[in-house]
Amino acid sequence: MAPWEQFRTEAPELADAIAARWAAHKHHVLATLRRDGSPRVSGTEVEIAEGRLVLGSMPGALKARDLQRDGRYALHANPGHHDMAGGDAKVSGHARELLGDEKDGILAAYPSDVPEGPVHVFELDIEEAVLVTVDEKLHVDLWRPGAGVVRFDR
Repeated sequence: MAPWEQFRTEAPELADAIAARWAAHKHHVLATLRRDGSPRVSGTEVEIAEGRLVLGSMPGALKARDLQRDGRYALHANPGHHDMAGGDAKVSGHARELLGDEKDGILAAYPSDVPEGPVHVFELDIEEAVLVTVDEKLHVDLWRPGAGVVRFDR
């Protein structure tokens, strides 16, 4: 597992391309695990703040409860309208809820507005990052901590 900053250091071009996918659209899709182990998908927004990939959630939201109980997640960037311009980005790993001063510091560094009132904030550590792009071929760029980027062409 690696924080965003490690990903950014080890695979800067891929990290920049995936960060561009988060920035291109506001809403993305988060997959978490329900209490019974079945998948749940939820809409979410993500930010990169203080070198961390983070997401916020309303208090008591089901996705927040899922992540508190079992931090495993998968996040799929909104691919855009029909053409996959910039690629199709996905990351997966473990989420950790930020509390106290750590949470306050991240909220102060958020690049966008933070709603008033209580909020859950999670840091998303990355186990795997994937960007799929298409030109004459389909390219799958895969990164895992310490393993570098591997490209598969199809």
